Amino acid sequence: MSAATPTPAAARPGQAPRTPAPVENRPRRRGSRTGRVALYVTLTALLLVFVAPMVWAVSGSFKPRGDIFEYPPSLIPSPATLENFRNLLSGQPFWNWFAISVVTALLATAIAVFVCALAGFAFAKYRFAGKRLLFSVMFSSLSVPFAVILVPLFVLIVKSGLSNPWFALIVPWVAPAFGIFMMQQYIIQSIPDEILEAARIDGASEFGIFWRVVLPLLRPPLGALAVWQFLQSYNSFLWPLVLISDTDRYTIPLGLNILFKAENRSFDLVLPGAVLASVPTILVFLLLRKQLLEGLSAGAVKG
Repeated sequence: MSAATPTPAAARPGQAPRTPAPVENRPRRRGSRTGRVALYVTLTALLLVFVAPMVWAVSGSFKPRGDIFEYPPSLIPSPATLENFRNLLSGQPFWNWFAISVVTALLATAIAVFVCALAGFAFAKYRFAGKRLLFSVMFSSLSVPFAVILVPLFVLIVKSGLSNPWFALIVPWVAPAFGIFMMQQYIIQSIPDEILEAARIDGASEFGIFWRVVLPLLRPPLGALAVWQFLQSYNSFLWPLVLISDTDRYTIPLGLNILFKAENRSFDLVLPGAVLASVPTILVFLLLRKQLLEGLSAGAVKG
């Protein structure tokens, strides 16, 4: 038997009852505070590593060409000038590159989000012949590098007469296996079959169930997938390099690459181009940041 907890002695007649001595507060553990400080220091260092190149690009884009690599470096341009932006926009077809990159990335993202949600819903909630085999083939394609299918895909596109950049730049991104798998897993975990059965009893069609019931519940993973897909398409370099030969139809990565590979290394044009090219990605993140964070954290905390 365990020892009984001692109780305060009863007060004698005529004596005031004794009050127990206050329990001293335990000092906080120094280890947890040290670990938290170390975590903040590490995160701050990583933040500086990721932010420093962008800060340098913004600063350098407003400097004259001779001051970009000055030593010691200065973050504040002195004097600040817009001449680099004027030279870029007047001497290069930058707005053509910008339009092709943004439009194709938005179209590829919209199509991919819809296709992945629809395919993920089918894999999650329906039974059909060859389902396991088809899902296994789709999932195993994640292990195949894009460079392996680059040449066969290019030959197929050209022989089909679909080599127009506005169409061909979208094709590789319309049904990513990662997006289908992500949607399938989220639907299995978050959407019970009872909701779908209730919609069928109310007379909804199968596509109506997907459009009116399932799709509104997929906002968090759809936001995360949209950000990922936009970045994949917008930053694509290898596929446009193989597909496009006309300089005026280049995407932004290809356009900045030819400026960087120029004989005189046109950093005074590359830096403002990089700053302008980052605007769409920042806007997409700001618009979908809530859905992105919810989608990335879905399933991390059990309810």
